[in-house]
Amino acid sequence: MIWTMLLVSALAYAQQGLEMDLWPSGPTTSNGDPNDLAKVTVFLPLKSVATGRAVVICPGGGYTHLAFEKEGTAWAPFFNAQGIAVIVLKYRMPHGVWKVPLEDAEEAMRLVRRMSATWDINTRQVGIMGFSAGGHLASTVATHSKGDAAPDFQILFYPVITMEQGTTHQGSRDNLLGKKPKRKLLNEFCNEQHVSGSTPRAFIALAHDDKGVSPLNSISYYEELCQCNVPATMHIYPTGGHGFGILQSFPYHFEMMLELKAWLNSF
Repeated sequence: MIWTMLLVSALAYAQQGLEMDLWPSGPTTSNGDPNDLAKVTVFLPLKSVATGRAVVICPGGGYTHLAFEKEGTAWAPFFNAQGIAVIVLKYRMPHGVWKVPLEDAEEAMRLVRRMSATWDINTRQVGIMGFSAGGHLASTVATHSKGDAAPDFQILFYPVITMEQGTTHQGSRDNLLGKKPKRKLLNEFCNEQHVSGSTPRAFIALAHDDKGVSPLNSISYYEELCQCNVPATMHIYPTGGHGFGILQSFPYHFEMMLELKAWLNSF
């Protein structure tokens, strides 16, 4: 009954997203593909329920494509119903130019804060969310970015965290860093190595039987967050595999959504 009411409310608050070019004057770094344009799609809650909070969403896809709906736009009704603005990022694929996705994600964070007055957003309540390789990007922003690009909270679903051989998702590593990256570059994108006391609070969700991205990615990240006294919540569901996003076919979908809602209400 509770979930039915939540879903009805979410659908009632859903709005058509506004698509914007992220780099209207052109990006800082090129990935070599002029047809691969970074964009954001913005979904704002009704003013009557707006809380000032916002989340930038980075869909996954192994740094080769984006699962833009189930790990992006389909989440807008859920967040908008809670008064949270949603900004879904279509980041560019790296094609071996590792700076590209990070530059896009950081610019999306800055854009939200630049537009805070227009979009009724509190600049100190801007989070980042990511799935799989998008989770790697989100956790990179959470552990590396400074100033207006730094998030206030992070939400990670079955994320790639490390670039270490055997634990990482090999395709994501190859597509981001190339086939033979130098050790220094690998270390830079092993995000478990960059957690600090200033890393924002985290919600992490994954399935125990994930064969696409080892759960060890999330576990090592959670351990580092705990070591640094960063508030963190991790839910490991018994089954569900990889890439379930917001699909109701995920066996623990309703529990997961209620747990995420409870976490968002906890701070």
